Amino acid sequence: APAAPAAPATPFVDEGKWVEGKHYFRIEPAQAKVSGTDKVEVAEVFSYGCPACNAFHPTMNELAKQLPSNAAIAYLPASFMPAENWPMLQRAFLTAQSLGVADKANDAMYEAVWNTKVLSAMQTETSLKPASALPTLDDAAKIYAKFGADPKEFVAVANSFAINTKVKRADDLLKAYGVESTPTIVVNGKYRLTPG
Repeated sequence: APAAPAAPATPFVDEGKWVEGKHYFRIEPAQAKVSGTDKVEVAEVFSYGCPACNAFHPTMNELAKQLPSNAAIAYLPASFMPAENWPMLQRAFLTAQSLGVADKANDAMYEAVWNTKVLSAMQTETSLKPASALPTLDDAAKIYAKFGADPKEFVAVANSFAINTKVKRADDLLKAYGVESTPTIVVNGKYRLTPG
């Protein structure tokens, strides 16, 4: 029998227009940006431990390259899956950011969770490691060491008041933005959309 004709592809937007409540959501009231940029901020809410973020990562890298000069990328690490070690990965990212190595190590961190599995929370394809066996900040520090971070300093900074404050701010922004899943894109603290 002949194959049934494929259904027409659903356009991403309606007749070229983005529709509020369908393609994106307005954050009301508007919130602070993730970074201090005066440009249009395109922030990805992510976790290295999130499979959908890992799948979206190449797209995010492309988006970062294609942004116009009046826009800037920012990253907001999420922590809402403790069983999957997201709080550690969040703290590691914020620490790496404060030490100036987060951007350089971004690809390597996804690699460490999903390919080499040295930072994976998974025991098998379908089961999680017990909390006592999850990768630690020391393990993350070894990845960041390849990009110039001193492992001892990394762990000390990760446990500092400054990073505790950044962790709290990240969690507060996630709530303020109304983020329920990752990856989520937030534009200027005003608009929220998911790649789906």
